[in-house]
Amino acid sequence: MANKNPRRKAFMKYLDSLRVKEGKKISLLKDFHADYDHKMVTKVEGVKILEEGMSNLAVLQDKLYAHNQYSVLIVLQAMDAAGKDGIIKHVMSGLNPTGVKVSSFKTPSKEELDHDYLWRHAKALPSRGEIGIFNRSHYENVLVTRVHPECILSENLPDVSSVKDINKSFWEKRYKQINRWEKNLAENGTIILKFFLHVSKDEQKKRFLERINDKEKNWKFSVADAQERKHWDKYMAAYEELLSATSTDYAPWYVLPADDKWFTRLCLGAVIFFEFEKLGLSYPAVSQEQLDKLEAVKKELLSEK
Repeated sequence: MANKNPRRKAFMKYLDSLRVKEGKKISLLKDFHADYDHKMVTKVEGVKILEEGMSNLAVLQDKLYAHNQYSVLIVLQAMDAAGKDGIIKHVMSGLNPTGVKVSSFKTPSKEELDHDYLWRHAKALPSRGEIGIFNRSHYENVLVTRVHPECILSENLPDVSSVKDINKSFWEKRYKQINRWEKNLAENGTIILKFFLHVSKDEQKKRFLERINDKEKNWKFSVADAQERKHWDKYMAAYEELLSATSTDYAPWYVLPADDKWFTRLCLGAVIFFEFEKLGLSYPAVSQEQLDKLEAVKKELLSEK
């Protein structure tokens, strides 16, 4: 679609409303919706637009690889059953898998705990020309650890000997560390896009029950997920604080409504596509000398019997 297309402009404006502005304190309940009102686009239209967009995104991915100056890091964070795996499967399905690197972060190992908390994430960063996806990310270190601060003790930090040492100042310092790390990545050519899939508590309950009632989905359900649900309010408070503290111009957060999976995928795909467009990527120019050599090779091939 052309930039002057009214519908495109309206959708871009909507996407901008999902972006957490730098320095702004937000309330997930007041400032963002988990559901979609279905006024902007229907599901049938949305699925079609996403398919077309992914075809265009595949071309931009090819240019990203050929250009070899930028890398793209996509961060996905959400409560359980919000649809992170589905996002990766559907939105990224049209891309060349050799240029996409997906990393999922579980409970840190002993080796990982013997390094600073960003170490294992730094190891998983995409190379130039690649797209990296963090399915959960370095933000678990200010989420799970915020709800369960006793986990910090396993990091064996010099200034933390008990849970009492993990205070407001500790978290503020950690937010600043993350911001500095991301700024360094951005200044060296990594495009960082962070997405919080904002699912409602009622929708999560519905999806949990679907996983329990459908035998083919039983494997998706974890009792631990249900236990974490009991801390819902604490997680929401932790998300509000980290979104407010770590959404920057160089590494913005987008809060995507996640009760309608198809719409979540459309929004995420659109943000990525528009951000790719801003780079103005093109295939590397070929010199006249190279063109002459290609023409010579062409003649040789055509002359073969």
